[in-house]
Amino acid sequence: MSDLSAAEAAARPLDGRIALVTGATRGIGRATALALSAAGAHVVAVGRTSGALEELDDAILAAGGATATLVPLDIKDGEGIDRLGGALFERFGRLDVFVGNAGVLGPLTPLAQVEPKEWNDTLAVNLTANWRLIRSLDPLLRLSTAGRAVLVSSGAAHKARPFWGAYAVTKAAVEVLARTWAAEVENISSLKVNLINPGPVRTRMRAKAFPGEDPETLPSPDDVAQAILALCLPGVQETGQLYDFPTRRLRGFMMPS
Repeated sequence: MSDLSAAEAAARPLDGRIALVTGATRGIGRATALALSAAGAHVVAVGRTSGALEELDDAILAAGGATATLVPLDIKDGEGIDRLGGALFERFGRLDVFVGNAGVLGPLTPLAQVEPKEWNDTLAVNLTANWRLIRSLDPLLRLSTAGRAVLVSSGAAHKARPFWGAYAVTKAAVEVLARTWAAEVENISSLKVNLINPGPVRTRMRAKAFPGEDPETLPSPDDVAQAILALCLPGVQETGQLYDFPTRRLRGFMMPS
């Protein structure tokens, strides 16, 4: 960044950094990938669909960003996640930002009527994949001078709303997962781990859950992406906290002693 003007450096605070985003092909994930690229990061975009990843790459290039690294991967493929960590180490030697965004709504049905496959698939995507990513990416993030991780939660994690059991359980578990990770690295690494609750956002998942809702009354994924970007910056010192986007407030958690 030494050859950048002060204004350019301020506009590109992630210049030269490597940022991985899961669920990067649509919604909040896509918007976050674009925001990170605009801030100067080289984006490693993880998604299931090659065509959608290529469209994201085109959008990044059109906005003036660098070519992204595209990773077509089903997030339920644990061995694929393991290989991803090794490949990133061989190519970059570290990882600076990890945004765990990929998620599914799962069945909106009474707990007693949830099919085992639906339950297992929801846990696999929303929870187990994030644990597997932590297992694969933690060593790379510790090699960064300012590793930053942001996992996407939901307001459902704090409510016992009828019919939302599978989704809510996974998001509550993701919060404990992130807080535990933050506590484990707090005193031995510069890595900061935080969560974000996007709240109601104009996404395909939201439309599926609330089909009668007017999407134009909701914030856009781009709005949430800017909040996620802020949590990814090297100057962030908070860790183990939840940023509540609807109220624009950080909610701290008691860290284990």
